[in-house]
Amino acid sequence: MLPVINHGDVAFMVIATVLVAVMTPGLAFFYGGLVEKKNSLTMMFQSFVAIGIVTIMWIFGGFSLVFGNDIGGVIGNPAQFFAFRGMDFLVNPNYGSHIPFLMFFMYQLMFAIITAPLMTGAFANRINIGGWIKVLVLWMIFVYFPVAHWIWGGGFLAKLGFVDYAGGTVIHITAGFAGLVGVWFFGPRLVKGKKGPGNLTLVAIGTGLLLFGWFGFNSGGALASGKTAAIAFTNTGVAAGVAMVVWMIIAYLEHKRFSFLELVTGAIAGCATITPCAGYVTPLSSVAIGIIAAIVCFFCVVFAKKMKWDDALDVWGVHGMGGLTGTLLIGIFANKAVNGTQASVHQFLIQLLGVVIVGVWTIVITYIIFKVCDLTGSIRTTKEQQEQGLDIALLGEYSEADE
Repeated sequence: MLPVINHGDVAFMVIATVLVAVMTPGLAFFYGGLVEKKNSLTMMFQSFVAIGIVTIMWIFGGFSLVFGNDIGGVIGNPAQFFAFRGMDFLVNPNYGSHIPFLMFFMYQLMFAIITAPLMTGAFANRINIGGWIKVLVLWMIFVYFPVAHWIWGGGFLAKLGFVDYAGGTVIHITAGFAGLVGVWFFGPRLVKGKKGPGNLTLVAIGTGLLLFGWFGFNSGGALASGKTAAIAFTNTGVAAGVAMVVWMIIAYLEHKRFSFLELVTGAIAGCATITPCAGYVTPLSSVAIGIIAAIVCFFCVVFAKKMKWDDALDVWGVHGMGGLTGTLLIGIFANKAVNGTQASVHQFLIQLLGVVIVGVWTIVITYIIFKVCDLTGSIRTTKEQQEQGLDIALLGEYSEADE
């Protein structure tokens, strides 16, 4: 029987895709507001430029490397869908039996676009524009595409039974741990602002867009407008809200005052942690996951500071460890009635093996990429550039707020 396109599912996936698409500008605003005003445009540039570069890479080989026919459990056939080959009127039953394959192509493209920019907050102000573009291209080829294939494209981790509903491992562990490698590679910022975030209003706008988009980020993983999408949608809001409040309480006990920045960071931690398990757990379990997310991520951020890692925007603690925690929690909270995966010791051990493999691969390969890129022309910003402000030094531009 030939697959039949369901117009309702197509409409749902269009909305989910747009929601994920808006998250990259949201991330740019979030990061751009957190750094000093004189560096905000450069910070945002690093997110926006990924929209163009990753789109081109996705068309010409990237999508095939992730979702092409499996080669040895490691990578997909790079020629299979190269330049939209054979995709125009195709429905692929493995990736949405009631939507055009092109719809799946676009939905997954939005995930690919946002992943690498997530890491930039960790080593904020320390990489120049040319250096970032080199790192972005190589990192997508050697980290994102292989890892996404291992888990979502039928690679060896998928065959072992490892699951990641919407990117806790594929996106958050890879970006979070790559960011930590960047912190180690570049070392501390040569010039640090003393006034804190440059524009908390921009942070608020960015947070709003990220939370708004995250509902599509997670529920779209169902690839259909059914019960699984509804559960993932609900779990996203529950975990974000619970983590926000728990983080706020912990931060208040720690600092003896309320903080807007701590409040929104807690919400992002909840979203990152629920992402891998959004389609496998019940809403009640999401309450517990939100509590765990706030506690684990908060103290990972504290730990990074005690280690004197200059993770400027707490990327490793929030995204890296949030994604890792949520991925492991599948083995504890997954309910077979939700989406076929059941919590068990066996499932937990598979999840643990997967995060170890992905974490080690990401750390090693990312360090090599930074090293190679730096050897082919320095990718570091200078002290003079950091003092002047990267917007003027690298872009010759400034934000309206700097006038």
